[in-house]
Amino acid sequence: MERNKQQDPNEWIAGKHPVLEALRAGREINKIWVAEGSQKGLSHIVGEARKAGIVVQAVDRRKLDQMVPGAAHQGVIAQAAPYRYAEVEELLDLARARGESPFLLILDEIEDPHNLGSILRTAECTGVHGVIIPKRRSVGLTATVSKTSAGAAEYVPVARVTNLAQTMERLKEAGIWIAGTDVAAGQDVYRADFNVPLAVIIGNENKGIGRLVKQKCDFLVRLPMFGRLNSLNASVAAGVLMYEVVRQRRGG
Repeated sequence: MERNKQQDPNEWIAGKHPVLEALRAGREINKIWVAEGSQKGLSHIVGEARKAGIVVQAVDRRKLDQMVPGAAHQGVIAQAAPYRYAEVEELLDLARARGESPFLLILDEIEDPHNLGSILRTAECTGVHGVIIPKRRSVGLTATVSKTSAGAAEYVPVARVTNLAQTMERLKEAGIWIAGTDVAAGQDVYRADFNVPLAVIIGNENKGIGRLVKQKCDFLVRLPMFGRLNSLNASVAAGVLMYEVVRQRRGG
């Protein structure tokens, strides 16, 4: 569900796994609703909520359908305080705290919440230190994103910035190399050196990376294509790139 934020300052989390991960991550949750007759199958969530002192209310399943129209809520919905977006410096601080070379993702106008959710899920699995998105012309962290990410949205810091190009300059000053993805790039992704402090840019589902953003990249890479299509889904392309970074950093 895509909410009207002017009408409701809270965030809705729908689905068993997203709600459970929000509880485990210590997210500030105001209340949880469960479908009548489903409490037994949701006992682990109800138990975690009660330990945290969160009110749990049983309601008719149709009420849940009305609260998050179109979302696959699986009989449970949580109302949480608004998601706190991170600052870019916090992403770099996380890498320092782990003693690791920074590994960031920059998403240039990703509009599909399912793509963002899938990217966050893979980012969590591959140890990405944070994701940067623009404030305009880009999907934010919604209930659909949270559900698609299978709870990863609670663990991967996301920074929202006003100007991607300016943010890229700041990252360069901090010693980060920026790799852009482009179907016309001369360098194959498997020949690029990702074993450096790195930010990888994934472009819009239809337009790819914007012209100004592309100009500010340190280097461009492409995924080899052998079929009749010349591009991959944004989340699939991001997943291939993330695991190539992992492979190189592990010395594979």
